[in-house]
Amino acid sequence: MDILSEALASMRTGQPVSVRTSGSAPWAMSLPPVSGSGFHVVLSGACWLTPLQGYEGEPVHLREGDVVFLRDGCGAILGDHPDTPPQVPHDAEFAPGAPLGTVRVGEDGGERADLLCGYYHLDQARPHPLVSRLPRIVHLPAADTHCPELTAAIGLLRAELDRPRMGSAGIVPALIDSLLLYILRAWHERQPDRSAQGWAAALADQAVAPALTALHGDPARSWTVQELAARAGLSRAAFAKRFTELVGEPPMAYLTRWRMTTAARLLRESEAPLAAVATRTGYGSEYAFAKAFKRAYGKAPGGYRRELRAAA
Repeated sequence: MDILSEALASMRTGQPVSVRTSGSAPWAMSLPPVSGSGFHVVLSGACWLTPLQGYEGEPVHLREGDVVFLRDGCGAILGDHPDTPPQVPHDAEFAPGAPLGTVRVGEDGGERADLLCGYYHLDQARPHPLVSRLPRIVHLPAADTHCPELTAAIGLLRAELDRPRMGSAGIVPALIDSLLLYILRAWHERQPDRSAQGWAAALADQAVAPALTALHGDPARSWTVQELAARAGLSRAAFAKRFTELVGEPPMAYLTRWRMTTAARLLRESEAPLAAVATRTGYGSEYAFAKAFKRAYGKAPGGYRRELRAAA
């Protein structure tokens, strides 16, 4: 069981949205907040990113090959310099292209920067802690990120965007989709101290990681802390303390969270009857499941599904 893949799949509510951005100095563009997580990849050149919405840090200098991931989709300004007044792009500026349109900012002749900008549709109402406990802004400098897979994915993206050919319309979305996994893998693997608290440590821990795999693999099972502790070779108290420190909540609280997350995904992506969803998430009756789901999501599972269908 791949915990990272499962966590992201549980949060996805749609396909990634992206556009190629070409800036020629002096240039700057203001990007509004999105209901998901934003990302920017510098394909060539360099630029500055200034996050909005009360971000207190300094502007981030991005160079060729750099990637930045905006965890909660906060708005941002991209430009050749933090002091350049930004434009607000309009739909009319998106020129048709294959496989992506391009928004152009600035005057021709200045120093250029080419980027791939976009966002992932991720449910931020109940984000998985693997994502919610990330820094608000994840910056992966090309020079410091020892992740050849991420570098290769960016190279493949640039090649397909620079020279669209047969199959590019299918290859580019798949690469952008995979980019999210590479970004999060690169961030977790570059954490300096795996023994510290947090998910980077949890996914590497010899006691906690197998427990997470077990809970994700069979959420319907009537797990107990004692059973999970025995699998880890620890006492019940030692295991519970270790799990809580690394994951951020006790084992049974995490199990309930994962059951509800799994249920919401089944309601979104399948036509399974509510009784079947209840069984697959460990509830002996539809009533008990509906009560737990309403406690977590503020609405009954049937109403949750109807709202999603109406909004689609």
